[in-house]
Amino acid sequence: MKKVLALLLIFVLTVSLGACGSTKKEDTKTDTTDTAKGNATADTTGTADEAASQEDGEYEFTEPVTIKFANYAVLEAGYDKFWENVKQGFEEKYPNIKIEYMTAEYGQMLTQVVTWAGGGETVDLVLGEIPWIPTLADAGLAVPVTDLFSEDYLSQIYPSMLEATDVDGVPYGIPMYASPFVMFYNKDLFTQAGLDPNTPPTTVDEMMEIAPKLAALKTADGNPVYPFGMTTGSVSVSGSCLTSLVYGFGGSVLDADGNLDVDNDGFKQTFQFLKDLDDKGYNPQVSKLKDLRNLFALGQLGMYYDTSWGFNGVNSINPNAKDFIASAAPLTGGSGKGESLIQAHTFMMSNNGEAQVEATKLLIKYILTEEILAPYLENVAPGYPSMSALSEIPAITESPVLSGALSSINTAKGIANVPAINDFNIELTALAQAVTVDDKDIDTAINDFKTSAGSILGN
Repeated sequence: MKKVLALLLIFVLTVSLGACGSTKKEDTKTDTTDTAKGNATADTTGTADEAASQEDGEYEFTEPVTIKFANYAVLEAGYDKFWENVKQGFEEKYPNIKIEYMTAEYGQMLTQVVTWAGGGETVDLVLGEIPWIPTLADAGLAVPVTDLFSEDYLSQIYPSMLEATDVDGVPYGIPMYASPFVMFYNKDLFTQAGLDPNTPPTTVDEMMEIAPKLAALKTADGNPVYPFGMTTGSVSVSGSCLTSLVYGFGGSVLDADGNLDVDNDGFKQTFQFLKDLDDKGYNPQVSKLKDLRNLFALGQLGMYYDTSWGFNGVNSINPNAKDFIASAAPLTGGSGKGESLIQAHTFMMSNNGEAQVEATKLLIKYILTEEILAPYLENVAPGYPSMSALSEIPAITESPVLSGALSSINTAKGIANVPAINDFNIELTALAQAVTVDDKDIDTAINDFKTSAGSILGN
């Protein structure tokens, strides 16, 4: 069964998705994959560490180097310990290289990186999400990874994941791991509502049919239970989640060239659905993902959309959540087939000189090995690793969080990486709030959105 799941993961990732002493040198490893660039089929007969450690060339560090690493996760419970261990382990392996974490809260991290650069302090490495890439590339704070890594090393990354970081056909990021937006649901609440905890809804209509049973529940403290959570808070990731919902309805938001593309039934049906949820009190208003994770962890939310690594936020609030959380593919609505938007926690590099680049490459390679990444995916944040050699690790094939939504990776797709994508995402949340909080007519709200979003995109 493990082999079947591993082969399935390789297949679906291939078809669906569109990181010393003063004389310390890199350890030379033999490349064990047979992956040609553009082909995700890999020979994984060697170890994952061997494949992930493919050498880009030796570099001799003659002076101490400090990697300035912009990383919001070091402030977040559940992630912080992992990144502390990365720093400790990496610095022990490479005594002449130090890591300096430069951080801010998630919602401020991208702006902070640009602000630091404006003040003359350019970071070497950023951990962020795909929508950050156009902004950093446009500001000259991220450079093409094809300029930094060898073709042999890049060939070990699933091509579809690498392509998700493209700007004008050139990849600007090294994905650490990826996830589509999936649906998490609370098995205990399903049981309390008289529903089968092993049979979650697969369509929007099915979800709305069972929602009243969940809405009738109360927690032990007498708090209400919301049947279904969809983030509409004014942050970029909420816009990405809304895009995923639009995909599930068979709609679109941008065309391949990054132009506004919302004159379709799926787009309108998405925001009608959000209005219906709000009218019935099923969805907490203007919630960010962290709010929904909190409600879910406390047993006040029956279902919600999130990336697979959202489990970390839930688990950090309630360690017992692993006993009741389950995942399912995104809901199908309208003419859609349950499509979803791919997301990835991604490394983006600046070029601050040869020593900085080579040290940063070593850090990315260090993280993207089975020894370091597998425990992270198993115990911290479930996700699909970008390195093909890691496809068979138990953290993937035996994950209770990923298993129910494994098929959703098959229909995940990307979005055009345009410089204004973050502002565009905020406009999507404003549209959602207009039809829910402000109770604005759907057609009027969409027309207003087309004007504001078109201006942002330059359409």
